[in-house]
Amino acid sequence: MKRAFEPLALGGRDEYLARLARCPQKVSDYSFANLWGWCEEYGLEWSFGDSHVWLRQTRPETVYWAPVGPWETVDWSRCPTLNGGGSFIRVPARLADIWSEALPGRVEVSEAREHWDYVYLVSELSALSGNRFHKKKNLLNQFTKNYAYEYHPLTADCIEEVLQMQMEWCVWREAECDATLAAENRAIARVVKDWDRLPNLLGGAVRVEGRMIAYTVAEALDDSMLVIHFEKGSNGFKGVYQAVNQMFLEHQGQGFTHVNREQDLGDEGLRKAKLSYNPALFLEKRAVRVLA
Repeated sequence: MKRAFEPLALGGRDEYLARLARCPQKVSDYSFANLWGWCEEYGLEWSFGDSHVWLRQTRPETVYWAPVGPWETVDWSRCPTLNGGGSFIRVPARLADIWSEALPGRVEVSEAREHWDYVYLVSELSALSGNRFHKKKNLLNQFTKNYAYEYHPLTADCIEEVLQMQMEWCVWREAECDATLAAENRAIARVVKDWDRLPNLLGGAVRVEGRMIAYTVAEALDDSMLVIHFEKGSNGFKGVYQAVNQMFLEHQGQGFTHVNREQDLGDEGLRKAKLSYNPALFLEKRAVRVLA
């Protein structure tokens, strides 16, 4: 039996993560830190059933996300939620296919390219070898040659530094700061302030002359894949993004096979930047309409 929808709460964290662990295709949207960071911006709510967690956002309008749990052992034709019909976003491609097969003639699927996750090989992004990565490696080399830098893993005692650097980054970007960047800033603050209460978080920071100039906040999706939620670099340090990306994976990503750098949200500049790192694969997502 499904409980009523209620706002996300840290008290439900462990039960949610147990359901996520049984999910056959894990995409960045459904990591707990991502949900927690953005829950106020989207008005996210969840409802726990016997085997799945149902998610919906209530801002700017109410729309459902994919259920989290063991998709492949369910008789979806008898699911009360689906039998009532409705629209779902951020649906992993595998689940969209499962629903289409279980509910023939009742599932309308459309592309959601802006929500595809970009997934890379950790070995490639930490080594940056070969012609495909020549420009990235050149920028990294310029950074390491020009600056007396230090790399450190992020820990709870670094949080005030992260917040200070994030505030400075927002001031620098103020001329182009729109509602999306403002929302991201609030999401970053929410995640890092709860660092000790969010399992599976890890990150790194680069300092020059004692000052933090770049940081990465990431999360382990499972034993083989990291997802990078936030990555920021200060203005005026050439190669800073290539440096923090490579150093984080070199120091803390070696136990993982893949790194997920999330979506491009349809932003052409972001899409170009993500493609330039030569993704190994995409985790595709769909928009789905189920007819009653």
